[in-house]
Amino acid sequence: MTGSPRVHRWRVGDVTITRVIEAEGLRAPEYMFRGLTPDIVRDHQWLRPNFATEAGQLISSIHAFVIESADRRIIVDTCVGNDKARRMPIWNGLQTAFLDDLAAAGYPPERIDTVLCTHLHVDHVGWNTRLVDGRWVPTFPNARYIFGRIEFEHWSRGPEVVKTGDAPVAVAENVMECDAIYQDSILPIVESGLHELVEYDHQLTPEIRLMPTPGHSPGHVSVVVSSKGETAVITGDLMHHPIQCAMPGLASNFDFDVEMARRTRAEFLARHADKPILVLGTHFATPTAGYIVSAGDSFRFSWLPHE
Repeated sequence: MTGSPRVHRWRVGDVTITRVIEAEGLRAPEYMFRGLTPDIVRDHQWLRPNFATEAGQLISSIHAFVIESADRRIIVDTCVGNDKARRMPIWNGLQTAFLDDLAAAGYPPERIDTVLCTHLHVDHVGWNTRLVDGRWVPTFPNARYIFGRIEFEHWSRGPEVVKTGDAPVAVAENVMECDAIYQDSILPIVESGLHELVEYDHQLTPEIRLMPTPGHSPGHVSVVVSSKGETAVITGDLMHHPIQCAMPGLASNFDFDVEMARRTRAEFLARHADKPILVLGTHFATPTAGYIVSAGDSFRFSWLPHE
């Protein structure tokens, strides 16, 4: 155990992966997915009690992972962040203890040397920056910020470009807020000269590489950790919830390209099923990590207790 209910760890060979929670709670099925209802959720009894309630509400999490590999400390996705002006009430002007929890886990901001964003949505880039004397400054001053080139070039084209793809208009306007997010969470990093653009399949270290998983966003990537014959994958938003293991065609309201996201998810599930590959869902509630297992003509998520 880590000593904190908001911090959990796993070992993959010589690599340590630490999860630090910003927020965890209930989400209405229709908020997260197209056509999903509480009745459908209740039909999937295997989701309870960790990932769904008896009433058919989904349990979801926003958290970051820190990968410690040799002398590298890489934080993957940086949640929503404090003080950000957002249209979504639950994300507007947050005041959480995320940085305190991160430091308590052994990773104060100055110890992080790499920030990796699987994609550039609101709940994956927020702690890239923090508010200091009225200015947005890099939260991790000693880190290089890694952005996928395809992803970065898409979201930085300006407001005249249609960026929402298949996302419903209401979602695009009230959740994605692409331009505001770019201004307060991406641009200050660029202006500080701390960012680095990389390709889909970039190798960060001998143990850590990116894996293309497009669809949810134009340049979305997942993160593969391989050490001492053991493998883990941090999904990003390839999947938002374990129910998508059983329903690979279930589309998120936030997907940029629904059909591509479905294909990517189906391929991922088929490739990783029934193998000793630890899957860590970026929005999967506690216990978060587990294995993809076959279940008839579909799949299930078999969770693994954390340390």
